[in-house]
Amino acid sequence: MHFSSKVIDPLKHTTDCLVVGCYEGLKLSAAGSAINAADAQQLETILKRENFQGKAGQHLLLLNPQGIAAARLLVLGLGTTKEGSIGADSYRKAVQKISDALRATTCTDLTLALADVAVSNQSTEWQARQLAEHLSQLDYRADKLKSKPAEVSLQLKKVTFAATKANSDSVTKGLALGQAIAKGVNLARELGDLPGNICTPTYLANEAKRLGRSHTKLSVNILEEKQLKELGMGSFLSVAAGSDQPAKLIVLEYKGATKKHAPVALVGKGITFDTGGISLKPGAAMDEMKYDMCGAASVLGTFQTLVELELPINVVGVIAATENMPSGSATKPGDIVTSMSGQTIEILNTDAEGRLVLCDALTYTERFKPKAVVDIATLTGACVIALGNHATGLFSNSDALAKSLLAAGEEAADRAWHMPLWDEYQKQLDSNFADMANIGGREAGSVTAACFLSRFARKFDWAHLDIAGTAWRSGGAKGATGRPVPLLVQFLLNQTAEKQA
Repeated sequence: MHFSSKVIDPLKHTTDCLVVGCYEGLKLSAAGSAINAADAQQLETILKRENFQGKAGQHLLLLNPQGIAAARLLVLGLGTTKEGSIGADSYRKAVQKISDALRATTCTDLTLALADVAVSNQSTEWQARQLAEHLSQLDYRADKLKSKPAEVSLQLKKVTFAATKANSDSVTKGLALGQAIAKGVNLARELGDLPGNICTPTYLANEAKRLGRSHTKLSVNILEEKQLKELGMGSFLSVAAGSDQPAKLIVLEYKGATKKHAPVALVGKGITFDTGGISLKPGAAMDEMKYDMCGAASVLGTFQTLVELELPINVVGVIAATENMPSGSATKPGDIVTSMSGQTIEILNTDAEGRLVLCDALTYTERFKPKAVVDIATLTGACVIALGNHATGLFSNSDALAKSLLAAGEEAADRAWHMPLWDEYQKQLDSNFADMANIGGREAGSVTAACFLSRFARKFDWAHLDIAGTAWRSGGAKGATGRPVPLLVQFLLNQTAEKQA
């Protein structure tokens, strides 16, 4: 899908479909009003006849509209205006309906005359970004492994955002940003949706290498099990012990700024399939445990966007990738292992494996002297119970870092919620035989999991994103979402802006 900006006359512009807006109360946008005036108020008459009210997300597609050169006219409901502008949520809701309206058509060329629509506290660049981010995600296909993939229902190939001479550059910038974010989201979705027999730790390592080969600012290093053992990563290797697939520690270094700027580190959980190990999971919906590497997928997706945008920032990615399988060599409940940090762990439940790989990855990350570390993991079912699939759970040892991530999530419409990380919860991890247990009981399961990780993040500002509820959808719409790539990209964008300020 190709995106561009152009100064147009909505009456004379030739396109398969022209998009204009309409506010609640049947108040047309400037472009819509021009079309209505050119056709003796016929557009308004049609909207009244169809009981079109202009509510956010409402839409009406008109074929062969009179008075304009476009073959179709799509009227989008924009919602209520307040002091001449609409809310950001209303704008997003409207833009996301474009694909629904055109899905059953043969439309290949689309033009949006929405630059005259004011969105509260948002720029035209932001508006263009929302359009490109949404429509570009439609390029992703989840059915590539079918012998006969379904026919593409949306035919769009060219999208033009109508600009003015004054805002043309900002529109172009917004379109590029939206496309880059969507590319990262789509990579994360693709990796998440692949089955465990294809997306192995080696596959993830090769995907990282592919990214590294394409961009000179990005270097990739893969640590094998022999090196992990030499580093003392007994916790990580305890999870890999039952699998025939070799574990990998995938290290990415993006150098977009000078050496004096400390990097931001992203640490991803990459359990490419999670049976639970000896603490075997129930069979129902176990297929969805291929999504247990979505933390790793989001790191790779974020790096995809990072190199597309060539941001002036230093970023490190560390991905701990392995399967969690039951076998004669698998770790058993009650086993005690020594982490890279030297702390010992009593493994009471082998299905609490994500924290076991992440703790060593966090310790390894210390060597980069990071400005901040964010780990991303499908860590606990308890977080799904607490927050559902709407918000990512956010835990942090730094209120400033937490606020930055929360703000980025709001800006990117990829929200997180700040959860407690109080010392009172730490006692639940007490063990009679080791420095700590790997579970803290049924109560506050997502909190005690974060408390466990916090013991390996004392040397830097750290945040933990529990994406167990947001990384994928179940049921008829089963599939990876690509979250929290938008949040992470916005966070890095904001860090870049702070550095340049």
